[in-house]
Amino acid sequence: MITPADVVPVDLDRDYWDAWPLLTPDGQFHAAADGRHYWFALSAPRFDDPDERHGHARIYLLEQGEDGFRSLGPAMPEGFSPGSREWSGSATIDPESMIVTLWFTASGRRGETSRTMEQRIFRAAARLAGNRLVEWQAPVEPVVADGRHYARADQVAPIDGRILGFRDPGVFRDPISGDDWLVFTASSAVEPGYSAGVIGLARIDANGQVQLLPPLVTSTGFNNELEVPNLRYFDGRYYLFWSTQTHMFEPGIDMPTGLYGAVADDMAGPWRLINGDGLIAATPRSEPLQSYAWNVLPDRRISAFVNHWGLAGRSLTDLPSLRSQFGGTFAPFARLRLDGDRATVSP
Repeated sequence: MITPADVVPVDLDRDYWDAWPLLTPDGQFHAAADGRHYWFALSAPRFDDPDERHGHARIYLLEQGEDGFRSLGPAMPEGFSPGSREWSGSATIDPESMIVTLWFTASGRRGETSRTMEQRIFRAAARLAGNRLVEWQAPVEPVVADGRHYARADQVAPIDGRILGFRDPGVFRDPISGDDWLVFTASSAVEPGYSAGVIGLARIDANGQVQLLPPLVTSTGFNNELEVPNLRYFDGRYYLFWSTQTHMFEPGIDMPTGLYGAVADDMAGPWRLINGDGLIAATPRSEPLQSYAWNVLPDRRISAFVNHWGLAGRSLTDLPSLRSQFGGTFAPFARLRLDGDRATVSP
């Protein structure tokens, strides 16, 4: 349960959510000389209605030290992103050149007069100098939805509260083969419908070219949105983690908002749902909206953000204001415990 003492804002002017750490290409934390770690997170001004943040999201650079998180400002320059908003991604750094490669989602189009739900995956590079990203190289779109495996996420507006996906790129280097992979949130072009969520897969070659492959996980007819996927290698096995919400399941399926996952002995599979049904950790039944966007870190800690917490049985419409119980900051870190195909979470 998230308590008032857990809701520590990064700053008083902005919300932060959907965060990911800066890692080396082999998937380890990159630490500055004084031991601080760098993070990226989506950020927006603190609106009275927190849902407005999605239409104003930008990626911010942060640093984490013993005193917590500190915002370093927008990661990319104003007007640099091809979208009207910036959504989730992942980032790696070459420790020798200090070149950071940022994978991110561009939502909509820069300069559009009305915001759409279009999503495209981009890659951009800059040099980390001190606590700033400088000398940005123009973003490239290395992979596009093919309309064969993956539906094009080009909706003007949500339909029944749901949107198509082609977002949340997460990079992973296989420590055994050295191959580079990309996973992402997507929608099936093979079985489109009300529930068409998949986790897409692509291979990244030595020249940075990206080859789309069939989805790694499909949930068509079951769930519409498998978000912020990330791959990790622990104890000689491959683990894939993602987040989803109760209302993204097909009507009649009673599964909670939470962290889900699958495990395999080889990237080629077969992939098995962790704990039999994929569920690793759920938000409490009494506080189903208190946190979201879990990211399993290389040291097996789990990050998330504080969403609508402390509702105490109230619905959002019962609150004096939507702002009153919205966190918009990092949730307390948890720790993943693994035993083959079984997983639990502890403080």
